[in-house]
Amino acid sequence: MSTIVFLAVLAAALLHATWNAIVKNGVDKRTSMGAVVLGHVPFAALALPFVPWPAPESLPYLMTGILLHVGYQLFLMQSYRKGDLTQVYPIARGSAPLIVALFSVLVLGVRLEPMELLAIAIIGAGIISLSLVRRADGQRNANAAVLALVTGMFIASYSLVDGLGARLAGTSLGFYSWLAIGNGAVMLAFLGITSPRTLSLIPTKGKAVFVIGGGASFAAYALVTWAFTQAPIALVTALRETSIVFALLIGVFFLKERLDLGKVLSTMTTLLGAAVLRYSKQ
Repeated sequence: MSTIVFLAVLAAALLHATWNAIVKNGVDKRTSMGAVVLGHVPFAALALPFVPWPAPESLPYLMTGILLHVGYQLFLMQSYRKGDLTQVYPIARGSAPLIVALFSVLVLGVRLEPMELLAIAIIGAGIISLSLVRRADGQRNANAAVLALVTGMFIASYSLVDGLGARLAGTSLGFYSWLAIGNGAVMLAFLGITSPRTLSLIPTKGKAVFVIGGGASFAAYALVTWAFTQAPIALVTALRETSIVFALLIGVFFLKERLDLGKVLSTMTTLLGAAVLRYSKQ
């Protein structure tokens, strides 16, 4: 993985942790999530005049990706209703690179070097170990952990679909811009049917999340989609999930969540995995 791709994915990780913290910190998780997803649309619309149309063979991946992103967002929203950012985020993001790596090697026939596989394993182990953390009241939160794991399965699925689709599309930004617009349209319809009140709150209470969260989320995944076309999807997915480090810092210092030795050790393990990945193969 080149230095520019490495740094781009790290920037995406910071942006991703930021918008997740915004959603978690919102009083109404549905309004916050809806604002972030709908906030993608203006940025995607601005990008479209400057990018080519995705190649036709990428359209099945585009349609599938839209549905997977919606599933991910709905499960993530429910997870944040049940658990802390510093528990939900690591499990959801940590399980994804392990699933992607396994599928890439066994099904897609992607060849990864032993050190690259070791780096993925270290990152995944460091992140998933946070599933052992307890809630503020000292009790384990099994419901949040299960929901976060399902969320991770959606993340792994859309990462593979989007990565393959962006490569076929011939334009990573064009592919993702249309995906973001489609995702926004489905979310708009979903909220309109299930929670019209949420839609009415987004222009008022959700305005800041719409602009800041939507912008951060769009920029983060635009970088990741580009990286999918430059490096193996499994490596990009693993490195992206170092966003746990940023999420931990945000959760502790801004959301006032509890910091303990287990979280510190898990974070250090994740950073070790990122270092191994960076220097495993130039």
